Amino acid sequence: MSSPRTLLLLALFSAVLVACAPRQDFRGAQLDEDRVKEVKLGSSEAQVNAAIGSPSTVSTFQQWGTTWYYISSETEAVAFLAPELIDQQVLAISFDKDGKVKEIKRYGMKDGRQVAFVERETPTKGKDMTILEQLLGNFGRFNNQNTGRSNR
Repeated sequence: MSSPRTLLLLALFSAVLVACAPRQDFRGAQLDEDRVKEVKLGSSEAQVNAAIGSPSTVSTFQQWGTTWYYISSETEAVAFLAPELIDQQVLAISFDKDGKVKEIKRYGMKDGRQVAFVERETPTKGKDMTILEQLLGNFGRFNNQNTGRSNR
């Protein structure tokens, strides 16, 4: 026979297990593969937009034509830990100057590279001041002549 105390402990243990279950999150373009197959070389930008929708981002440099990027990612987080990237897919559709598809490429996680961020700070010119200099530095700098106010 189960006592209320045993049931309470079992419910508490179950709640802790559920809270620690991994949580998956999908972000970005969720593309339908049948719709992507409709995009052929020579298709116009309007046809691509009608088939798979607007891109996640567009190339910055458009000297030789534009490239549309459809980006999707899947992350997994456990409890309070930072999310971990599980999968990332990029569909890149390049257009020539006439707005026709000239290339279709797919990129996955294996194609990406990790970038090490530098956490240095750029030094600024100026005078390093102590707290006392900062507090008292403006004393007497402002008067009625400099601000344009009258003493009335």
